[in-house]
Amino acid sequence: MWRALASNALTILVVGLFLAGGVILWGQSQFKSEGPLETAICLQVKRGSNMTEVSQQLEEDGAISSAVIFRMGADYTDKAGQLKAGSFLVHEGSSMEQIIDKITSSGASTCGSEIEYRIGVTRLQTRVRELDPATLDFVEIANFEVGVDETPAEYTEKRQDADTRYRVSLAEGVTSWQVVEALKGVDALTGDVTEVPAEGMLAPDSYDVRPGDDRVTLLQNMQEKQQLRINAVWESRQDGLPISSPEEMLILASIIEKETGVPHERGQVASVFINRLEKGMRLQTDPTVIYGVTKGQGVLGRGLRQSELRRATPWNTYVIDGLPPTPIANPGLASLQAAVAPEETQYVFFVADGTGGHAFAETLDEHNRNVAKWREIEAERNGSNN
Repeated sequence: MWRALASNALTILVVGLFLAGGVILWGQSQFKSEGPLETAICLQVKRGSNMTEVSQQLEEDGAISSAVIFRMGADYTDKAGQLKAGSFLVHEGSSMEQIIDKITSSGASTCGSEIEYRIGVTRLQTRVRELDPATLDFVEIANFEVGVDETPAEYTEKRQDADTRYRVSLAEGVTSWQVVEALKGVDALTGDVTEVPAEGMLAPDSYDVRPGDDRVTLLQNMQEKQQLRINAVWESRQDGLPISSPEEMLILASIIEKETGVPHERGQVASVFINRLEKGMRLQTDPTVIYGVTKGQGVLGRGLRQSELRRATPWNTYVIDGLPPTPIANPGLASLQAAVAPEETQYVFFVADGTGGHAFAETLDEHNRNVAKWREIEAERNGSNN
């Protein structure tokens, strides 16, 4: 009898172990396999949340098949205590394992709201956007000019959300003074800037920031990125150029940046200035005259006067030979590259063509004809505006 009972108990134990093993394997399969989510969602994890709350939310959203297995998986992988607050993009079909990795890693939001401070030549523009998880496109919900427009309620609301992301975007061609002045209007940043960085040494780009970040530290990041670009581009320069140092490259790039906003023209504009330097011709470029008037502190806001074109300043390339002593703005990467890899042309002149681009010429006669066409376009436009 006892032998039969022992045999039955052993059988039950073996069957139980077998079933338990099967359950574990099934649970592991559920944890690692593709999830049931059909459309991407933006999962918001509030500060102070726990895995129980998050797993229940995911189950309700249809992102996971079992909140229990999700929590067990988090425990098994030792990530239950590493939950980060933020907004996280959960793609369709994401496994429980992938979701846990996402919400326990860096804590950087990958969806939800974003506030972008765009520093341009004439203004500081602020945009408030939200990412649509289904299309992965940003939808703009507010856009205003700091110091000019009334601050919209949407901006104030998103500033109070802990998981809102922030970016500062720097446009090509802004001056260092303009950047410093604009950063004063970014209320998400802190700290006073007592010294304007050297002209040309701030890299136009987008920079992720967090509320409370220091303005001086951000400027240092911009300078470090620009120095890396300068070093790399200078190493890739063409042979035989009439510029002899990274500093001269930066000066030329800043002039190219201010002369054209048309990407495919940069190489041609660069060729004009390279050809002029090689021929010993003065550069005769208006943006350098403007910089001599404004010193980069604001926008001229009007046309140049003949007296200003004749006035001697260190930057007036109608008066001085060669390059001015400093950059006249902060050039982007493409203008740096154009300065050391210009197109091969014989152009030594260019003028606006009325379309936003320029007409280039090899001879003065050809250039004068292009100028006459531009004057006609100007006259027609002025006449239609009167």
